[in-house]
Amino acid sequence: MPKKDANKDVLGAVNQTTGKNITEKDINKLASTVTPSTTQNEAQLRELIKKVAALVNVKVEESTVKDIIKAVKSSNLDGSSMSTLMGLLMKKK
Repeated sequence: MPKKDANKDVLGAVNQTTGKNITEKDINKLASTVTPSTTQNEAQLRELIKKVAALVNVKVEESTVKDIIKAVKSSNLDGSSMSTLMGLLMKKK
């Protein structure tokens, strides 16, 4: 599947799951703030999780934040692996 179609599929899944109308522009704006160090720094990762939660207007419990941070750190993600991160987050329900 071409990458552009995968991006639209993820965006569609986010919109369907949250009931919000998030655009590619919204995602790109948020993604532009992510650096390779974001996934390695817990404070930056927490801030990113807060920004995503605010974007979709969904409350994220502290236990879920900890689970996401643990998953990111244990998977050794780097800044170029954000699609992998999205896959981890989409499985977390």
